Parts: sequence; structure tokens; C-alpha cells
Amino acid sequence: MHFFLAALVLASAGVLAAVASPEPGQFAWWFIVGQIGLATLLCVRGFVRLHAGPESTSRFDELHPKNFFLDTWRAMDNESRAARSRRTEEGRGYDYRPLAALVVGAVCLTLMEYLGASSMFVRFVELLSEDDETVWQSLRESPFARLYELTWWAGWRVLCYFLIPALALRLVRERFRDQGLSLQGFHEHVWIYGFAYTVVLVCVVIVSYTGEFSSYYPFYKQATRSWFDFLCWETLYAAQFFSLEFFFRGYWLKQMRTAMGSHAIFAMVVPYCMIHYGKPMPETLAAIIAGVVLGTLAMKTRSIWSGFLIHVSVAISMDTAALLQTTGLPDTFWPQL
Repeated sequence: MHFFLAALVLASAGVLAAVASPEPGQFAWWFIVGQIGLATLLCVRGFVRLHAGPESTSRFDELHPKNFFLDTWRAMDNESRAARSRRTEEGRGYDYRPLAALVVGAVCLTLMEYLGASSMFVRFVELLSEDDETVWQSLRESPFARLYELTWWAGWRVLCYFLIPALALRLVRERFRDQGLSLQGFHEHVWIYGFAYTVVLVCVVIVSYTGEFSSYYPFYKQATRSWFDFLCWETLYAAQFFSLEFFFRGYWLKQMRTAMGSHAIFAMVVPYCMIHYGKPMPETLAAIIAGVVLGTLAMKTRSIWSGFLIHVSVAISMDTAALLQTTGLPDTFWPQL
């Protein structure tokens, strides 16, 4: 635990250095250095344990495909069979939890598709301001108009990925903490996050040199205008990523694992891949692999936190890499309006 806290201090050193730096643009460089340092230390922790005894060796061997994937899937299947047997013996009848989760999920995905697009914010404001053009005019002419649209986009994802499922859990009297929100499993396997982020970071740096990548990221094109814009956007991005991880790797997997066992992971991967439609094709195909890996990791650790941190770290790194390859990093905190 002390090692993990030390790594977090290193990762946050960039923020402190940036505050004291006369060059605001150095913030991103310090952030990347801190992230690489954090990931490296976590990886070193895992590798050092390889020579520290039988227990440490077995932990390092968790990365072996057989142990990471097959053993986790078999454990899920065994737990699923045992849970169904207990349910039958206790005479509790039909298990409505998977049905409820799938229906709630379908409704939430539909709401986001038809109402959660950033363009819907424009139509919504136009509808409300039919009799008062000044309201829409002030929003349309605001220098933060695009940020308002993305706030709408992120807000719908927090609502549908997190708040509505949380309400559904309340109605069926399921414990909220059991949906992958426990930190216990995350602490034990935190070094896997470091390893995974290091691997993905290398891929991000390589792919960032392609024109398709730099033209697509970041979603908020004015993130380069100021650090205020950049930080506001990344906060919205992180909030929707937490909600997404809770929905796919917490809520859905927990509610379906008793009925489907390890197959719940692959059932989850289908809609998870589909929400990436519209993004570059390599990223959409990679989402299939990422869905299986993150789903397995969540079931192995009983926690969504590793997947959330991987998502956020990679997303910020992708945005930063895209800016470095195009317009450059912001050079002021507040936009010059």
C-alpha cells in the first residue's frame, strides 16, 4: 500500500511542477512523465515479486493467458453453477436479475442514441427558446457553446450508464457496492493496471502519427485553446468513462454472471463494440479485445477501478498526443475571449 501511495505521488508530481512552472504548456509533458513513472513503478513492482518467493511468483503468473483468462472464466462458470443450484434448493424461483439488467440496458442505450448526442442539445435549446430567441442566441454565441454540447453528451452517459442502473439496483434490493465498486480487489492487482497502461501507451504514441487519429481526437477541438478548456473536457470525459465501466463491467456482468457464467463477458462485448461505431475502424475492432480483457479483469479482481483508470489514462494520453501532433498544447490557463 505504501508503494502504491508513493507511485501516486510521482504521478501527481506533474501537476505540482506545472503550477510552479512559468510555462503552462509544460503541464502535459509533466503529466505524461508522471503517468509513465506510475505505470513503470507498478510494473517493476510486479516483476520484482517474481524473485521474492513462491507467492509472488504465482501473482506474476496471473498475466499468463491460461491463468488470466481460462482460470477466471472457469471460476465464473463454477460459481454460476453453484449459485443456480443454491437458488433451486432454496426454491427462490425464476431469476429476474439478468432480464431486468438487459432490458434496462437496452432502454439506456436507446435513450443515449436518440437523445444523448451533442447535436440534440441544440435542438433541445431551440425547442425551449421558441418564444425567447435571446436564450438560444446567448448560448449559440457563447465561446463555450461546444463545451455545453459535450456537457449534454456526457450528462446523458452519466444518467444512463450510472444513475438509471443505480436506481434499478435499488428497486431489486441489490447492494450497490457489489457492482464492482469495492477497492479490495483493485489494491491486490493494481500492478496489472500499470502493465496494461504501459503497453497501450506505446501503441497510442505510434498511432498518434496517423492522420485519422490526429483529426479525430480530441472530441473537443477547442481543448487546445486553454488549460481551462482542456481540464473541463477531460473531467467530463472521465465522468462518462467511470459511468461506462460501471455499466458494462460492473452492473451488467454482476447481474448476468449467475445465469450466464463466463459467457456474460462475451454478451457484454457485443454492445460495447457497437457503441464505438463511428470511430476509426482499428479502434472499434480493438474494443472487442479490450472488452474481453477488461471484462475478465473486472471479474478477476471483483472491481471496475482498474478498467476505469486504464480508460481515463489512455483517453487523456490520446488527447494529449493528438494535440502534440497538430495544434500543440495550450499556452494559457484561461481562454483569450
